Amino acid sequence: MAKKKFKDVLKDKSVIANKVKIFSAVQEKSKPKKIKKKAYNKLYNKELKQLQIELVKLQEWVKHKGLRVVVVFEGRDAAGKGGAIQRIAECLNPRVCRIAALGKPTEREKTQWYFQRYVAHLPAAGEIVLFDRSWYNRAGVERVMGFCTHEQYVEFLRSCPEFEHMLQRSGIILIKYWFSVSDEEQERRFQKRIENPTKRWKLSPMDLESRARWVEYSKAKDDMFAATDTTLSPWYVVEADDKKSARLNCINHLLSMIPYEDLTPEPIKLPLRQKAMDYIRPPMCMQKFVPKKY
Repeated sequence: MAKKKFKDVLKDKSVIANKVKIFSAVQEKSKPKKIKKKAYNKLYNKELKQLQIELVKLQEWVKHKGLRVVVVFEGRDAAGKGGAIQRIAECLNPRVCRIAALGKPTEREKTQWYFQRYVAHLPAAGEIVLFDRSWYNRAGVERVMGFCTHEQYVEFLRSCPEFEHMLQRSGIILIKYWFSVSDEEQERRFQKRIENPTKRWKLSPMDLESRARWVEYSKAKDDMFAATDTTLSPWYVVEADDKKSARLNCINHLLSMIPYEDLTPEPIKLPLRQKAMDYIRPPMCMQKFVPKKY
């Protein structure tokens, strides 16, 4: 097994980080409209591919060391959380990296300890869990929309840091991201969802209500940060007005948060195909085939 020295891995990660900075700088000086779209996408795809290769190395290190990793993704509606999660998970083994996107609690879950249904989705050794929204629903949508009492909200702000520190003391690596998007950009993305039939499902009545209560959500976010942005479990804000830049920056930062080594195995050689044996396959007419429409 080819094992790269840790200092060499750090060097590679430094190179990737510099490339991401260059990508962001290009965007600041020359917005995508001024750059040929094809060239812009080519640069993005090149950097994304390199970062995804590093994610695979991180995955192998997590398996090798039996690490338990939790990554929380929160933020405004249409801020790009789902896109970032997809780019992280699509190149990884779903048995190692899984997405936890919980729906609204059942009547039974409403009577449980608030954190209980999230605990069931925490990782075992050698696993990574990406929370597409999390226990922070109580500090955001539940508070603003009145789905919890004031006492429940206050208790959450008091107990959440304790809960997260307890996870960390147990050995779980916890990383929290907040995706920030401007008022104008959110409106543009909402409008695109309205116009696109394949994305219209993303726009729920709750999303529309959150748009109407923009200021209330801003205050709820600020109060949440004041109570839960701790030294041991800080929030990392991802500026997400440009989705592609946000994805690259988020993945690059995630890689920098967990020291890992390159455990890429030696080149794989396919074995020879089994030779013919005394076996007659059944006739093709006995099988049902999908019609060749395309």
